[in-house]
Amino acid sequence: MTEIDGPRAAPASGGAMKQLVILAHGYGADGEDLIGLAPHLAKLLPDAAFVAPNAPEPCAMSAFGYQWWGIGSFSPDERWAGVNKAAPVLDDFISRELERSGLNESQLALVGFSQGTMMALHVGLRRRHPLAGIVGFSGGLVGPDHLAGEIRNHPPVLMVHGDADEMVPLQSMYDAVHALQAVGVTVDHHVSTGVGHGISPEGLALACKFLGRIFA
Repeated sequence: MTEIDGPRAAPASGGAMKQLVILAHGYGADGEDLIGLAPHLAKLLPDAAFVAPNAPEPCAMSAFGYQWWGIGSFSPDERWAGVNKAAPVLDDFISRELERSGLNESQLALVGFSQGTMMALHVGLRRRHPLAGIVGFSGGLVGPDHLAGEIRNHPPVLMVHGDADEMVPLQSMYDAVHALQAVGVTVDHHVSTGVGHGISPEGLALACKFLGRIFA
């Protein structure tokens, strides 16, 4: 199995790690794209460590970026095949990081952006033990019809999406919220007015509060 890794940030407190946040980047980006969130999130999580692994495949449309799976037709079948192919890689990374840190799932949060949100939701909801929570920016849920038969835990979820997102339609967030609620997942969601395919300061502040609350 492909092993992934990426840039890291130690706890801002300088002390022992008490929480772990894994950041899953979007299509065509890399871990450096999201590790920059760490200093902002650390303001409320000074004892958290952060790691942003590069996805397992070089991106077909970017000379320097990575992809969790390739994008061709944008069809539901393509997404379902892609997320299932990449899921064991991220799942293995999570397990290795927990073993390395001595923490357990209750001390772990996943934060995803775009394709990384799809990965975080797919993998996080299917692990044996529940995570502290999942944050998804500008993404959605792949294969919602499969979730009821495959979900293994119900961590709280925060979904944030811009209403001007030109890459992943806002409806993707609403569809994910409805599908998650239908299987008993507690979901908070927020629409960032005038925001495209990105993370606004407002959205980041909401993520900070959410992570602070689930780790409290």
